[in-house]
Amino acid sequence: MQLYYAPGNANLAPHILLEELGIPHTLTLVDRDNAMHRGEAYRKLNPNGLIPVLVDGDLVLYETAAICLHLADTHPDAQLAPPLATAARAHCYKWLMHLTNTVQAEMITYFYPERMVDDASAAAQVKAHAEARLARMFDLIDAELAAGGPYLLGAQFSIVDPYLFMLSRWSRMMARPARERVALGRYLAMMALRPAVQRAFAAEGIAAPFC
Repeated sequence: MQLYYAPGNANLAPHILLEELGIPHTLTLVDRDNAMHRGEAYRKLNPNGLIPVLVDGDLVLYETAAICLHLADTHPDAQLAPPLATAARAHCYKWLMHLTNTVQAEMITYFYPERMVDDASAAAQVKAHAEARLARMFDLIDAELAAGGPYLLGAQFSIVDPYLFMLSRWSRMMARPARERVALGRYLAMMALRPAVQRAFAAEGIAAPFC
């Protein structure tokens, strides 16, 4: 398998899963500083020009959540997702969709507020509102972990955990990052100790602290 990545970008969740699975894979750096993601060659893989892309044989797949599901479905013995047609599987879908459609979408607003406004002077206000909404989202996830855990689906590590870890890491520069919540902070510290997480960070050239 081949994973197109940029350090710490949305490739981090599937990269961790590749490490968890122990699958032989190669990493191909997408040089954002030189706009490689906007070039013709990369857009043949992902016409949106976004990272990541996974190449698995003849399959070229983009969208982080789709890549995570693909890895779980093609390696069922690893039990990265609960069995099909179970309540646990439904909750896995719920959290994965929430993380990608709600939390990650709000992260994009936080990091790129200028995309939401015509007047550049309003960008700071958009960013502040996004950060406030993200704080409430992390509060809800913190409550979920406090009531259950140790992982987001309960006792079993699953594809939603690297995804939550990745998004939580993106909050590290906020006034109140995800790690400052009790249950979520404990969860992130636990996740950071997983050998697969540490291997992924080492491969991407990212030094501790990881979140």
